[in-house]
Amino acid sequence: MVVNHVKRAFKYRFYPTDVQAAELSRTFGCVRKVYNMALQARTEAWTLRQERVNYNATSAMLTQWKKIEELAYLSEVSSVPLQQTLRHLQGAFANFWNKRAKYPTFKSRKKSRRSAEYTTSGFRYRDGRLTLAKMADPLDVAWSRPLPEGAEPSTVTVSQDSAGRWFVSMLCDDRPGMSAPVNVAVGIDAGVTSLLTLSTGERITNPKFERRDRERLARAQRDLARKAEGDGRNRAKARLKVGRAHARIADRRRDFLHKLTTRLVRENQTVVIEDLSVRNMIRNRKLSRAIADASWSELRSMLEYKAQWYGREVIAVDRWFPSSKLCSHCGTLQGRMPLNVREWTCGCGTTHDRDVNAAINILAAGLAVTACGDGVRPQRSTPGGQSSVKQEGVPAPRTRGVSQPRG
Repeated sequence: MVVNHVKRAFKYRFYPTDVQAAELSRTFGCVRKVYNMALQARTEAWTLRQERVNYNATSAMLTQWKKIEELAYLSEVSSVPLQQTLRHLQGAFANFWNKRAKYPTFKSRKKSRRSAEYTTSGFRYRDGRLTLAKMADPLDVAWSRPLPEGAEPSTVTVSQDSAGRWFVSMLCDDRPGMSAPVNVAVGIDAGVTSLLTLSTGERITNPKFERRDRERLARAQRDLARKAEGDGRNRAKARLKVGRAHARIADRRRDFLHKLTTRLVRENQTVVIEDLSVRNMIRNRKLSRAIADASWSELRSMLEYKAQWYGREVIAVDRWFPSSKLCSHCGTLQGRMPLNVREWTCGCGTTHDRDVNAAINILAAGLAVTACGDGVRPQRSTPGGQSSVKQEGVPAPRTRGVSQPRG
């Protein structure tokens, strides 16, 4: 059994009292306000004086802001989430400087995530009871699964989604274990009709959760569109209805992906996938809705962090590798092959199912990377800056390994 030491978040739903809900709502508002003020201060300092403002400087600013009469309400909530949002802003700037993300943007009251993060000085966890700073009573948490034995949360994040549900996420040290895999490796070809096709020939059907609930979502969105901006309660009810429709789709999709990725990681030591540029592919207006519903990016993310947890390996094959057009039997590269061609016969006489053949070729290319120890290959930009289908323009297989993210 493989056991790794990782940081793991355990998420639970909870049901706050009216007093607790009001306190958390105030905290969310203050967190958003402090983040926006600090972002504005840092932006102005650089624009006007070419001066970089770091976390320590914004922390000192926060102390001064609390002394201003108009901002005195910042002192009414716990200072821990306010300090944490300044650290998050520092991380956002670090990602921007290292070209991992765009320049930080201001948080919107309507669109931004409502959340607050507490470190150990901002909460108390004793005997299965969680109490946050500035609150007299513990939260009514639905403990759907136990925390790891002897685990003590290092951070607690409280959030409220668009459907009005409250969640608490507790970050703990964990040592997840999993038995030895059944298979050495498997290749995976992602699709829209079949969500995944494995090199073993197995097809995993795409549940298409968004398509199944599309009518319900469209009706809720039409009702919201009819409500005027000043129609307070009715518009809020309509917005909540839309949020619940989205939450239903997202919850069912996430549950399916968790079960699927856990199964793939449990059964295989090495999982080989395609390095698809989903951001570019989704620009195709004919396929964008289906690609978004398939949620390939989330599936890959789950595979990667679960592989790290359980000592498995995920390898990504370059998106330009012609997996569909390459005969897995003789290695002959075919010419142009439109998406409507689902079966084809090679000159050697072998008849291929397009997706199964692609999965077999993806597996072979991934195993070649493992055998030769090929280095990490930099990303190639797509011609014209976008692509609506899987890119298969390079005859020679070029592959790269995937570095595992934090758990």
